[in-house]
Amino acid sequence: MSIIVPNAGNAAAMTRAQEMRGRSLWVDARRRLFENKAAVVSMVLLAIITLMAILAPLLSRYSFDATDWNVVSCAPDWWPDSTVMCNAGGTHWFGTDSVGRDLFVRVLYGARVSLAVGLVTTLVSLLIGVLYGAIAGYIGGLLDDIMMRVVDVLYSLPFIFFVIILMVIFHRSLFLLFVAIGAVEWLTMARIVRGQTLSIKHKEFIEAARAGGVGPLAIILRHVIPNLLGPVIIYVTLTIPDVILAESFLSFLGLGVQEPLTSWGVLISDGANQMEIAPWMLIFPALFMALTLFCFNFIGDGLRDALDPKER
Repeated sequence: MSIIVPNAGNAAAMTRAQEMRGRSLWVDARRRLFENKAAVVSMVLLAIITLMAILAPLLSRYSFDATDWNVVSCAPDWWPDSTVMCNAGGTHWFGTDSVGRDLFVRVLYGARVSLAVGLVTTLVSLLIGVLYGAIAGYIGGLLDDIMMRVVDVLYSLPFIFFVIILMVIFHRSLFLLFVAIGAVEWLTMARIVRGQTLSIKHKEFIEAARAGGVGPLAIILRHVIPNLLGPVIIYVTLTIPDVILAESFLSFLGLGVQEPLTSWGVLISDGANQMEIAPWMLIFPALFMALTLFCFNFIGDGLRDALDPKER
């Protein structure tokens, strides 16, 4: 009886073939994403900023709303200009603001609000825009025309004017800020999803599901939307910084969150008023905000390259 020993070269080729057969688009996308150094560094930095925002009460012994009139507009302990130093009586890593509040803990609490506005509003625009655009693109016809004309009308409304009306009628609140920004941000998502839906609605797997008796809503939820995840995920990473910028702009105009609650936009607005005598009040919140926006944009670029089928 003879024993057949497989050739080592053939075995290696079979292993490579099995690996290629077993790798899906998402596995390849994840591998390419983690090979993108800029995206990986951005994810690490974003995770650190988020973790610092969550653990803000543990990272400083000061409260975000506690005032100390003995340390008004004090520079950080390591600030090179000794003329703006004062006896802070403690460690203020980012200095203090115009009413003696610790700027370090306020920047971290501002990160909570800005990131929450970005994530919650983007989630709302994701849910509304994806479903709205998928229904309009798949059903088509008169319904598509009506739904997209509604989008065009809402697009024509001035964003700031719309927000001011809401603020005057319902008064300022964080929830209203979510509503005001979310009422605009889902429009672009709906247009993108509608265009992608029009490109795949006549594909073979959609026709097969339709021939099998699957209803329109089930086709949209089970077949259309899952095949749009690539472009949607990329757009989500680019929507979050847009929302953060929108919130910061509204807060800069005085239409955002109310004191003593703060956000990066509020801190930047306060820092701009004190820029000549206390530049650290502007530098640190602007630096955190710019770093976060860069991270989201680099992650979006990495996802765009990773999910591109031509890169396989």
